[in-house]
Amino acid sequence: MTIECLSSNKVFGGWHKQYSHQASTVNCAMRFAIFLPPQASSNNKVPVLYWLSGLTCTDENVMQKSGIQRIASELGIAIVAPDTSPRGDNVADDEGYDLGQGAGFYLNSTQAPWNKHYQMYDYIVDELPALIEATFPVTAKRAIAGHSMGGHGALTIALKNPDNYCSVSAFSPISNPINCPWGEKAFSAYLGDDKDTWREHDASELMRYVKQFVPARVDQGEADNFLKEQLKPETLQASAEQSGYPLELNLHEGYDHSYYFISSFIEAHLRFHQQHLAN
Repeated sequence: MTIECLSSNKVFGGWHKQYSHQASTVNCAMRFAIFLPPQASSNNKVPVLYWLSGLTCTDENVMQKSGIQRIASELGIAIVAPDTSPRGDNVADDEGYDLGQGAGFYLNSTQAPWNKHYQMYDYIVDELPALIEATFPVTAKRAIAGHSMGGHGALTIALKNPDNYCSVSAFSPISNPINCPWGEKAFSAYLGDDKDTWREHDASELMRYVKQFVPARVDQGEADNFLKEQLKPETLQASAEQSGYPLELNLHEGYDHSYYFISSFIEAHLRFHQQHLAN
């Protein structure tokens, strides 16, 4: 598989690089970023944390705003940040920020015109990790994390693929998308009217009945403008209590939905993942 390096910057002793490649699952060119810590070499492969970003974001948000490279460099963890959706002139889009390009929701669309390109679940679960592990000095040990829509994606993907990930974490995730405006709009477009299929991509629904546990941490700001209407962490907590899931849910007074919040607690998340990647 051919990939093209778009940029390369040294940071905290490691390398942040952007790449483009033709992705078969989503039928278009996709961009991703990777941070390789200084420990990574052909003789010393390192584990990977996959970071899924939120609505309107790209691979650049977490790499430029969170300070994630500093602690990843210390811990010897590679960071991979894919884009949030397929993109291009021939890719279906919508005038709203919460549907279409920039808003893939990390699922496989079944409805036209979205189903031609919007197969983000397969891209994140299968195609991208296969490319990363074949190209870079990394192991098959994976963790996954994300923010908002990406927090939804990280949780649902880990819950549906517990053998693939050592741990999962999320900042301000859309915890119950089948019962919030963002999720209802996206799921109606991408998956159609059958709400039984929606539940397969809802972390609160999945966590209620899951039998195999992936260690999970969620952090939520209590001053988040989207907290009550869109995010609903209380539904995730209730599901964890019902199934006995080992969910660590942390609420933080005064913090909002922004990368100021993420940058304040990104070190705690990486250290959480390191504990499980090391085992």
